[in-house]
Amino acid sequence: MGCCCDQDDDVEILRHLNPSPPVHSPPLQPPPADHSTAILSPMNSHFFALSCRDILRLIFEHLSIPDLARSSCVCRLWHSVASDQEIVAGAFKAPWKVKDVVGKPSSWSFWRDNCLGKFAISHRILRGDSLASLAVKYSVQVTDIKRLNNMMSDHGIYSRERLLIPIGNPNILINSICYIEMDAIAKREVAVLYLDGIPMTQHLYGKVTSEQGMSSVQKILGEVVLMKSNVLDFDDFNASLLDTLYEFVGKRVSLQLVSAIHGDPSNELRGKLGEEAYLEEWITTITPLTTGEATFKVTFDWDEEHMGIPGAFFITNHHHTQFYLKSLTLQHVPPHGTTLFFPCNSWIYPSHRYKKDRIFFVNQSYLPSETPEPLRKFREDELQSLRGDGNGELQEWDRVYDYALYNDLADPDKAPQYARPVLGGSTTYPYPRRGRTGRPPTNFMGSISFSDPETESRIPLVKSLNVYVPRDERFGHLKLSDFLAYALKAVSQVIKPGLEEYFEGIPGEFDSLQDVLDLYEGGFPVPEGLFEVIRENIAAPFLKEIFRTDGERLFKFPLPQVIKEDKSAWRTDEEFGREMLAGLNPVIIRRLQDFPPRSKLDPKVYGDQKSKITEEQIIHNLDGLTVEEAIKKNRLFILDHHDSLMPYLRRVNTTSTKTYASRTILFLQENGTLKPLAIELSLPNLQGDEFGVVSRVFFPAEQGVGSTIWQLAKAYVAVNDSGYHQLISHWLNTHAVIEPFVIATNRQLSVLHPVFKLLHPHFRDTMNINAFARQILINAGGILEATVFPSKYAMEMSSVLYKDWAFHEQALPADLIKRGMAIEDSNSPHGLRLVIEDYPYAVDGLEIWSAIKTWVTDYCSFYYKTDEAVQNDPELQSWWKELREEGHGDKKDEPWWPKMQNIEELIDTCAIIIWIASALHAAVNFGQYPYAGYLPNRPTISRKFMPEEGTPEYKELETNPEKAFLRTITAQLQTLLGIASIEILSRHSSDEVYLGQRDSPKWTADKEVLDAFEKFGKKLAEIEDGITKRNEDLTLRNRVGPVFMPYTLLYPSSEEGLTGKGIPNSVSI
Repeated sequence: MGCCCDQDDDVEILRHLNPSPPVHSPPLQPPPADHSTAILSPMNSHFFALSCRDILRLIFEHLSIPDLARSSCVCRLWHSVASDQEIVAGAFKAPWKVKDVVGKPSSWSFWRDNCLGKFAISHRILRGDSLASLAVKYSVQVTDIKRLNNMMSDHGIYSRERLLIPIGNPNILINSICYIEMDAIAKREVAVLYLDGIPMTQHLYGKVTSEQGMSSVQKILGEVVLMKSNVLDFDDFNASLLDTLYEFVGKRVSLQLVSAIHGDPSNELRGKLGEEAYLEEWITTITPLTTGEATFKVTFDWDEEHMGIPGAFFITNHHHTQFYLKSLTLQHVPPHGTTLFFPCNSWIYPSHRYKKDRIFFVNQSYLPSETPEPLRKFREDELQSLRGDGNGELQEWDRVYDYALYNDLADPDKAPQYARPVLGGSTTYPYPRRGRTGRPPTNFMGSISFSDPETESRIPLVKSLNVYVPRDERFGHLKLSDFLAYALKAVSQVIKPGLEEYFEGIPGEFDSLQDVLDLYEGGFPVPEGLFEVIRENIAAPFLKEIFRTDGERLFKFPLPQVIKEDKSAWRTDEEFGREMLAGLNPVIIRRLQDFPPRSKLDPKVYGDQKSKITEEQIIHNLDGLTVEEAIKKNRLFILDHHDSLMPYLRRVNTTSTKTYASRTILFLQENGTLKPLAIELSLPNLQGDEFGVVSRVFFPAEQGVGSTIWQLAKAYVAVNDSGYHQLISHWLNTHAVIEPFVIATNRQLSVLHPVFKLLHPHFRDTMNINAFARQILINAGGILEATVFPSKYAMEMSSVLYKDWAFHEQALPADLIKRGMAIEDSNSPHGLRLVIEDYPYAVDGLEIWSAIKTWVTDYCSFYYKTDEAVQNDPELQSWWKELREEGHGDKKDEPWWPKMQNIEELIDTCAIIIWIASALHAAVNFGQYPYAGYLPNRPTISRKFMPEEGTPEYKELETNPEKAFLRTITAQLQTLLGIASIEILSRHSSDEVYLGQRDSPKWTADKEVLDAFEKFGKKLAEIEDGITKRNEDLTLRNRVGPVFMPYTLLYPSSEEGLTGKGIPNSVSI
């Protein structure tokens, strides 16, 4: 639209339009009868704020095209607003109820006339078409078709690909999408409707000759999916308003396509850049609350002749606030009209936060040697940005992946008792690396008396959600909401002083098993004033209902599966043995091959550590076999925590913990179940470690005080197993060991690299949950130290046991063979014969392992055809070198690391990584609440030694066995903290992505790979059916056990919540 006004002052014009009424003005006269008051127009409105853009926009959005034209002639301000693309396009389509008009006209005059003649139907010419038949088909006149298409006669119809058809019935435009096109033959610019829904690219992006007449520019339509920060950030409710303001002043979100074909000689042959394009309709696009996602259009001018095909794009955020970019889709990209998809899944901060603009690549995988030359430098630039320079404290907008030691667990500034050794970087305390935050050392704040310059300072506990990890590694908004919904339990350290204060003065003990059951059935009364403490310490509105209440002030937890069907079956010996095969920690039991069991501890340091269990003590329970015969027949097994705990036991027992190092001998019965034969509980010799151990051996009993002693002996074993499970099987062997792979992959493998695309889903949320753990779980004085028996020595002990970790042994077949639980047999499924056929973890696990291995083999074999391709891949070799020398640097010289010299080593490596991140973690994590949510079944702490005959404690065993049992294991407060924590860790979030799934079906453009992934998914579905059938087989007694609890921890899929099944892709909780 042109502006009709002259250069007079706009303010003066507005003053005359809205003069102040005189004091004694006569009553307003009604408008003339022929004047329409139904039309909302500045020409007939009487209000004072007509110089405000926002108000003008609200008014103009309701105006017709003629009224907009008149409004634009009032003044420069009104002209600017009335000419806005969003407003004129809305007025253009409003009378016909068109859903959308896509594209920009060659001239603004297009919008002035929105009569029906501005719209047309696109008809592809087919054999047999004639003007007469088309006129009949579309109910229009032949002459109208001729006129619209600039035709003089019927001749030459087949020389055209399509005809524009006039629209006789405007109803077909309702809820339609039309495309603004300049038809080269008809010489008309119209809004075209495609009844088949498929625009013809040669018309849709009709070529426009440039001013020089040398190049042809085409329009490419893009669709951007993102989440605005006001939906995702709980702390910034003004984000939307500020971004709107920035849009008004021209600070918008811009995108530039990058050529994958033609390089720019002035920029080291990096791909040529297209013209900047901007997200459209940012202000008027409303983000749905259900998904948080919004879709924006963007139109690119693209010179296909000189630019070729785009392979990447830059995006620049000129807004005030960050947003989460999910994807860009380009439709009908010339020359073949293809669709290009750019997965992003990244936070985009305002441009001043970055040293380089953000770039994203198309969903095509390239080995470094196959990368299109114009993208090669951009590929290298992006990796360099992710590596950082190793300096300074990292901020939330930084995208840096780097390594650090575990030197952030201690808090010596707080008090000397919170000092802890640095883990990693030494032979004494080796450890995997974690993500670097760059925080200053603890003496930075001047607390020299308690500080350790080698220890990194900590952030306040209440700010734990802000601990640095690369922004794209943080939880998504749905998972964060789920996490915060239970966060009070997870950050119970904050209220722990309050808990201790209010529990002080009342019995901190359970007196009976019914007291424990009341936590689930009736709830546990919260002392008066505790909720006030909670509110004072936790401000987030999400945390108000964390303690599940029933209207009264009660702690109340879901009923754990282990007691759901039978409240006492957990006490049976059969269930005790079954949980070593199908429980929370089924990765420790091994076949007994030497009797009596031997220790590997250095006898020069620890003296004689050999077991005191004798054949005479157990032979009567071996079904007529001798010990030697039982060993040869693979009938004897051991749960052995002796060597792992003994070196720390003397120090651990100086704390409130009083426990033993245990060995448990079990016998495989004919019905396939394990029968415990003896439990050996050992303590360091009082005279010194070099004098060996003092051991007591206990045997099954069903009556009298003997049965209570046996129950206590099993509890001491459970305490050992719970601590080992939480520290080693769970934290160390999944969470800690996988984080270096996350860091190395992002530092050394481009997003274009096929191995990156293979592994990246298996790293989701891992750095974030590990950072949270360092803040509130495994830190000095944290929840772990408060709820498991090693107490302040917990993480130090995990460091010592990391010395025994070997990457290649994490493959399930290798692990089973190492523990003697399987024997290589080419005639058996998966090439292994299980020595216990009904070993649910191993049976289900081998099927999952095999499916993963097949999928990884199909995937890697598609991209790597020869071993030389593996050897000559610089990114792959750098990745593997850095992983060994930096990520697991304390084990860099171990001979067992794969050399990464052939396809087989690559396949094995990737399969192990995926297995650890998905199935292994699922097997040891999501059973925590179902099995250990009932603490008597899996106590984590023992506070008293086994009573000696003749003592008051022994007398209590006789008179009140339940009370004596509960006084020995985990106390009331620790039980509450422990149950609350493992309930969090056992839940699936609502946005969980499971094994065999991806968060986008367009994660790769390679069809063969997508087909292989679909095959992988179908195989997992078959495995699910097999698990269900095995759980229904009554002959497989270890599948459900006396507690009637089917083994589903390796069932691949799950619903959200506390399900006891499901294999997420990654270590995400």
